[in-house]
Amino acid sequence: MSVLSALRELNHEQRHTVLASFLGWTLDAFDYFIFTFVIVGIANEFHVDRTEVTLGVFLTLVARPIGAFLFGRLADRYGRRPILMIDVILFSVFELATAFSPTITVLLAMRFLFGVAMGGEWGIGASLVMESIPPKSRGLVSGLLQSGYPCGFFIGALVNWLLVDHIGWRGLFVVGAVPALLVLYIRRKVPESPAWEASQAQHGKRSLGEAMRGHWKLAIYLMCLMAAFNMFSHGSQDMYHTFEEVDLHLPTGSSAAFVLVALLNLGALVGGICFGAWSEKIGRRRAMMISALLAIPVIPLWTYGGSMLLLGIGAFLIQVMVQGAWGVVPTHLNELSPDAVRGTLPGFAYQMGNLIAAGTATAQSWLASQHGLGLPLVMSLWIGVVALLLAVLVWLGPEARGVGFGQPRS
Repeated sequence: MSVLSALRELNHEQRHTVLASFLGWTLDAFDYFIFTFVIVGIANEFHVDRTEVTLGVFLTLVARPIGAFLFGRLADRYGRRPILMIDVILFSVFELATAFSPTITVLLAMRFLFGVAMGGEWGIGASLVMESIPPKSRGLVSGLLQSGYPCGFFIGALVNWLLVDHIGWRGLFVVGAVPALLVLYIRRKVPESPAWEASQAQHGKRSLGEAMRGHWKLAIYLMCLMAAFNMFSHGSQDMYHTFEEVDLHLPTGSSAAFVLVALLNLGALVGGICFGAWSEKIGRRRAMMISALLAIPVIPLWTYGGSMLLLGIGAFLIQVMVQGAWGVVPTHLNELSPDAVRGTLPGFAYQMGNLIAAGTATAQSWLASQHGLGLPLVMSLWIGVVALLLAVLVWLGPEARGVGFGQPRS
């Protein structure tokens, strides 16, 4: 099933819902990755070590479970649509506030608050879409939604390449306030989740304890799974621009640096859509395991290509595999989650995984500085080990491909 044919099978309202959630995750990722592009610039302005600046990445990831829980519970009680609009406004406001940080301490505080708001977007948007579309469309739409993340990464790289020399790192965060305009589109075009409305009519508002009865082991498993997933993605992305500057000697804003990031994100877009769609045929678990394991033989090209051509091929292929596995995640988590906590559990498990993996960038930066190891070796070993761990965790877990939302399950 092609992307266009799958979207043609959706009705008018379902297409708007998919587009709004895709744009939400794209702009969310855009705001997040702007920070990773300017780590060196921020360190130079505030006269601190770049490892200290990477605490901004750490604090954003630490704060995201808080937002996932708070906004997720609100979405389960009051609806996906209104809470999603509030959430988008908040993460745009805190992105703008980052631009006016007078000290590194204030900047880090703003990144923490941004993380709280960012934490709510993924879970609410994913549940809104998965509850609104036909089951046979979930795999491909899941990959499409998750592809919003590399699209945001790409847009951030493009804006950085075009504007950083003209407006500086602070100006980039001003541009990052644009996602607030998405609220106007959601308010006008996106309806509430029919599955949520049906659940409210049948069961009303339920406490978290009541809704999660019998599902706590599943929640713990999903958190561990998403920790591995986040170590996989952040381990391949967060320090990549620093790797370009420090090890490849490609200055920020250079055409060569932009091309590598563009290829990286093109690979992510291809991988997310292809493996998401493939999961409808071979199953969610099998698609994720294959994608994760295929990342391992690509590692030497990714970090030790030796030429721009080989490095570009490596950047493309590593993200085909990393985001290929991720492309299955939105539908996999939503299918495994009970109806009463679908606004909360997928996003909270995802963001708790982020919390566990929050030190990825800082750990890679620290390890690279020890005994002259360098970022290429550290990043390579990191991805190889995590890919194996992820494949094992997926293999050990359950699957609920095509489950009917709102229907009894074992």
